[in-house]
Amino acid sequence: MSAFEKDIKIVADKTDQYLKSYFSQQKQNNELFEAMGYGLFAGGKKIRSYLTVAAFDLFGIKEETAIIVAAAIECVHSYSLIHDDLPSMDNDDFRRGKESTHKKFGESTAILAGNSLLTIAFEILTSNHLDLDKEVKSDLVFALASCSGHLGIAGGQFLDLSFEGKAQDEKTIIHMQNKKTGELMGFCTEAAAIVAKKNNDREELKKIGLDIGLLFQIADDLLDVYGDQNKLGKPSKQDDKKGKATLIATFGLDKTNVLANELHDKIKQSLEKYGTKANRLLSSAEFILKRDH
Repeated sequence: MSAFEKDIKIVADKTDQYLKSYFSQQKQNNELFEAMGYGLFAGGKKIRSYLTVAAFDLFGIKEETAIIVAAAIECVHSYSLIHDDLPSMDNDDFRRGKESTHKKFGESTAILAGNSLLTIAFEILTSNHLDLDKEVKSDLVFALASCSGHLGIAGGQFLDLSFEGKAQDEKTIIHMQNKKTGELMGFCTEAAAIVAKKNNDREELKKIGLDIGLLFQIADDLLDVYGDQNKLGKPSKQDDKKGKATLIATFGLDKTNVLANELHDKIKQSLEKYGTKANRLLSSAEFILKRDH
């Protein structure tokens, strides 16, 4: 395990610890609550948590604050995955090496579990655990809400489903992928500027997060083509089978790889102004570009 992989695991463990503590205060003895935990604590690298902590490094904000914001982000991300896997959406039976939430608990429970995780994200951001000004909390809630609904994740999933089996141009695909994946990662980085009250940095940091999100999605699409499904924890070669609109389908593998490397270079250049404080974000982009699962 590389030093970066060890670092990302430490952040993931801290995020899980906070979430488990938060959930222990709300514990309900029913299947809905069990399904929520099943979808939320499903493993995974928690790259969004790491991006949040890394972005907060830019302004020297204490990690404890970053972890709480990251926990809210993971709730939103898990909600989106539970819903994306549903038969009426991407119809995926496996996620991270185990049965999808709807396969384990049924569709109706999975939908309600996803809805509940989405609302808990905003409970966390407004809770007394997060020691921030009310104005800052309000900005965080608004920004996260904006990237979770029709302007972000939900809107991106709608476009993704609408585009199946239909050829799309580069601009349209990037717009869809920015909404589906990029917007939440854009919040990970923008949140640091919100908490630090650095309004002049918000737009730039969100754009960096969007670029990291697009790089992540391109890498994900490439992995679907040549990745090892045992490492991926789900079947590979599904995008082509489902007729998904991807940059690979438009340009082919070679040009898509070139685009990914160009995007990585752009992210690196955008972060130069932050010097060594951006090292973790730079490492994140490097890891995403070269990941094999």
